[in-house]
Amino acid sequence: MKSAFLYFAAAVAIVASGCHSKKEEQEANEKLLVTSPIRMDTTLTHQYVCQIKSIQHIELRAQERGYLQKIFIDEGQHVKKGQLLFQIMPNLYEAELGKAKAEVNMAQIEYQNTKHLADNKVVSPNELAIAKAKLDKAKAEVALNETHLQFTQIRAPFDGIIDHFHVRQGSLLSEGDLLTTLADNSKMWVYFNVPEAEYLDYRGKSEEEKPVVHLLMANNQIFPYPGVVETIEADFDNETGNIPFRATFPNPNGLLRHGETGNIEMTKKVKNALLIPQKATFEVLDKKYVYVVGSDNRVKATEIKVGAEMEDLYIVSSGLNENDKILLEGLRKVKDNDKIAYKFEQPKEVISHLKLTAE
Repeated sequence: MKSAFLYFAAAVAIVASGCHSKKEEQEANEKLLVTSPIRMDTTLTHQYVCQIKSIQHIELRAQERGYLQKIFIDEGQHVKKGQLLFQIMPNLYEAELGKAKAEVNMAQIEYQNTKHLADNKVVSPNELAIAKAKLDKAKAEVALNETHLQFTQIRAPFDGIIDHFHVRQGSLLSEGDLLTTLADNSKMWVYFNVPEAEYLDYRGKSEEEKPVVHLLMANNQIFPYPGVVETIEADFDNETGNIPFRATFPNPNGLLRHGETGNIEMTKKVKNALLIPQKATFEVLDKKYVYVVGSDNRVKATEIKVGAEMEDLYIVSSGLNENDKILLEGLRKVKDNDKIAYKFEQPKEVISHLKLTAE
């Protein structure tokens, strides 16, 4: 009975040994993909949420009280500088102007009579001066009433697009009532906030090195005309650590409108950057690691510092060099100090067909 048990145990050990050998053989035959970092010049793109504004966007308000007699334009219409937009009923102001002109005529007659008497030494020079002052006052009243009458016509101060109306024809207007808004969209000012470190990098560049900016619109299409950063505001926001930039974009087709949103893309050239695929990394407690394959084919988890992030790629600032071999696929299949069989793929070839997820 004892010999039978020993025979059975030996048989089980042989079978188990055979299974283990087959597993090791299978693992040895599975080659994982390995590559190296690559050092090359590249372009780094930063995105910033932005607000799009017209270079001129103003409110048109009534400057006189009265009934809105006529609207000469429509909402959304393009208008030219000086074009008549609204007419406030002018009757009262025309009457006031007529009255003021009559006062001028009376003052003119009085002045002429007083001057004739003064020339003949009948009245004193002071009386002539008083008559002259009355005439000047009457003329000033005419000028004032002419101005009031002109204010009954609201004209476009510049070329632009009319927004929606806040009043309708026949409305009784008070001085200062909002009629509509007018936007000059020939160029657009685009505002975006930049962190302090990136602001310092930007200011450290020469005018020739400063990047051209592009606008990614809300439909994820790039606006066809590039912009230029023309203004940086004076102060940082202490809560966010950002400072507002303003880029100017030409808008010849009128595609952009006041109040739109989007993303500014600012590109800069990075020379001699060390690049690795993002999918070759993994995180432990907010730190990034890669598996470096040693000369003994064993993998070692190595912490890296990421200098910048690109689509599918990281720029590595420390932890690797271009001669290292890093595990590209199968990161979940290994652990630290495992020995692996691998197949090496040139980094240029790896970069050319990214968009793959880590296994």
